Amino acid sequence: MTSKLGTGVGTTLDGTGGSGSDERTSSSSEDLSSTIGDVAALRMFASAREAAGTGTDDIDGATVGEVLAVASERYGQRFVDVLSTCRIWVNGDTADNSTAVSAGDEIAILPPVSGGM
Repeated sequence: MTSKLGTGVGTTLDGTGGSGSDERTSSSSEDLSSTIGDVAALRMFASAREAAGTGTDDIDGATVGEVLAVASERYGQRFVDVLSTCRIWVNGDTADNSTAVSAGDEIAILPPVSGGM
């Protein structure tokens, strides 16, 4: 099986772009995971989801800060503005930019919500 992989941080595995030729042949999942790095699942809710135009993404990074930097570049200023008001959680625990992430971790971006009686 062949897989077209990008070389940049946060590159998805959708196989788009390029000259149409495969850049890498993956013979095992171990080979693939060592190429991808620490891909974390990013989950965006409410206004963060609206600003990004999606509720989920898989982004490569070693820390929350690295993942959010890639997301900010990918989704633009509106997302950055919303992100500044959000709480960040990793696997259900509060996190900050220095929190380490690894493959399989889930980073949740939760904008403030209001409610009441």
